[in-house]
Amino acid sequence: MLGLVNNVATKVASVIHHPPVSIFAKSDKKILEDIYTTHVHADDSFDDDTLFDIVESIIKRATQTVDKIVQGTQVHVEDIEEKTPKASFSVPLCTLKGISCEMQCKPPGEEIAHKTTLAILHKLSTYSWEAKASLTLAAFAMEFGELWLLAELRESNHLAKSIAILKRVPVFLKPSELPKRRQAILELNNLIKATLQVIEYIDQVNRLSIYDLKDVPELPKTLEHIPVDVYWAIMTVVACATKVTILTSDEEKEFDISPYSQKIHFVLNKLKTQLTICKTHIELEQNFRKLRKLLRTPTEVMEIFKGLIFTKDNVQPLFDGSTKQTVNIEILRRKNVLLFISSLDITDADYSILKPIHDEFRKKDDQYKIVWIPIVEQWTDELRKKFDILKNKMPWITVQYSGPIAGIKFIKEEWNFKGKPALVVMNPQGKVEHSNALHMIRVWGVKAFPFTETTEKELSKSQEWVVSVVEGTHPSVPTWIKENKYIFFYGGKDNEWIQQFTKKATALANDPILKEAKIHLELVLVGKGTKGEDDHGILGRFWTGVESLFFTKGHKHGDLVSQEIQKLLSYKNESGWAVLSKGPTMLVTGHGTAVLKVVEEFEKWKEQVKEKGFEFCFKAYYVKISQASRPCCRLDIPGSSGKVPELMKCPDCHRSMETFISYKCCHIDGPTAHH
Repeated sequence: MLGLVNNVATKVASVIHHPPVSIFAKSDKKILEDIYTTHVHADDSFDDDTLFDIVESIIKRATQTVDKIVQGTQVHVEDIEEKTPKASFSVPLCTLKGISCEMQCKPPGEEIAHKTTLAILHKLSTYSWEAKASLTLAAFAMEFGELWLLAELRESNHLAKSIAILKRVPVFLKPSELPKRRQAILELNNLIKATLQVIEYIDQVNRLSIYDLKDVPELPKTLEHIPVDVYWAIMTVVACATKVTILTSDEEKEFDISPYSQKIHFVLNKLKTQLTICKTHIELEQNFRKLRKLLRTPTEVMEIFKGLIFTKDNVQPLFDGSTKQTVNIEILRRKNVLLFISSLDITDADYSILKPIHDEFRKKDDQYKIVWIPIVEQWTDELRKKFDILKNKMPWITVQYSGPIAGIKFIKEEWNFKGKPALVVMNPQGKVEHSNALHMIRVWGVKAFPFTETTEKELSKSQEWVVSVVEGTHPSVPTWIKENKYIFFYGGKDNEWIQQFTKKATALANDPILKEAKIHLELVLVGKGTKGEDDHGILGRFWTGVESLFFTKGHKHGDLVSQEIQKLLSYKNESGWAVLSKGPTMLVTGHGTAVLKVVEEFEKWKEQVKEKGFEFCFKAYYVKISQASRPCCRLDIPGSSGKVPELMKCPDCHRSMETFISYKCCHIDGPTAHH
């Protein structure tokens, strides 16, 4: 007997210390488990859309009547669109009455509301999830709508007055009772409006299911969650029905509906956000396809530009940096347009590359326009300030669109925009003449005009590209190139190697053999200013130039010059490297270890210089040393700068190279995040 008492006491204590979990605290997973068995299949023949139109009309008019009667003349009367139901629609009256019976006269309490919801879901097992919500709201709307129709008509219609008495309408509209119940009635009214909106959003989500799920990444997750959202909608309708019963009774029962209100508003806001994201993705996808179609048969550049930037019916003026005034988009009609596409992280180097191009265009009868398209996924006040500073600095035209541009997907996928600046060249018909002419302009500048792919092919045959990359490394370089002198351009990560090479190469340049042969050899340490100080600006421009060369010329197969560019790019992060050129012609691109050895061992090959020439001897000895001392190169391609070649051959052994992606921190995503 004592053991039994103890056992009961233990259970009582357990209940006291561990009260049952509130329905509102249940996880979505647990709710799915509860409702999973209630769903058999969905009857597609049921016309849920027509039912919802009817229910929406009843709820909107009834809640408007509530506001009018309870709040008086303060309320704004909204125009409600009248939708004509399909003549073929048949109301499932027995089903609605069955649901209504389940909800009638239930005592307040979340556990009872939960059980009632499950009972309703079992009754509606053969309907779609959306139809389950609409049918439940329809059953409630019949009672709620009738209640307020009688309240509105009872003063002017004898039949309405008599039925209103049976429905207990006068109970909660007594002048002595209404002030006490006004707040409760308005809270109920607002909860019904929110629940209607939730079911409307569920309907909109279902309508989106016709789209390809891979084009709308947020949609699968949203659709999967619909059963839980429907559960909360039905549970809230059940709670509203209970609240109506209490309000029309003489009893003073307490029933707080605020937890239902909090939950349904959470569901509402979540659905609203997800719908906005889904619709944005769909709009981007539709715009992407439209742009692809437009660009297959372009006719006018301004129309292409409009589709690229603006969503339908939202075309906005552009900003002209030369006049600091807004201008109409018509300014681009029948012009050659260069689209400068970038984030807000634009360097002075990017600006200085385009400034001479813009100045040159002003001489060409206004037939060329540069337009800056800033790519910002999410605008903030700080980014807007930064944008305004940049916009006012630029002399060309700027897009001022405040939202994400319509063609962002197209720009990323078709033009390979990955964050680094790009320059898309379009002719007056809107045909793309070059998907990124920025690399070509970095190498050739104004000489690359009119910046088409045809021009690039012609220029890439020339040897003069060396000049454009190296001329900024030292003030005397242009003169030395004109004089056809030999020049060592060199650098690296290892200061000891740089010191060794400087010492040995200087000795080589001053060797009597070279002096006697009138061979002039100059040295340029890339990344040093005129006073010998470190200059990261020079170094940065040099490697940016080399990378641009790679994209304009360096990924061509079977071209000796291209192989030298590939080698040089592969040496960027090595301890040492050197390039030997004669005037504008690149002769040897050398890895630090091998090229230093060639210079150090001049004694071994200098006798042949008189007979075969310096150039031949240097190249021959470098090939001999490099084959014995160094494995094949590793090439890190700056993938964010444009279209990366699918296949690359090793510039050393000419076999196909494996593809890897290298990640390097360049602080592209802002300040350090602390976790």
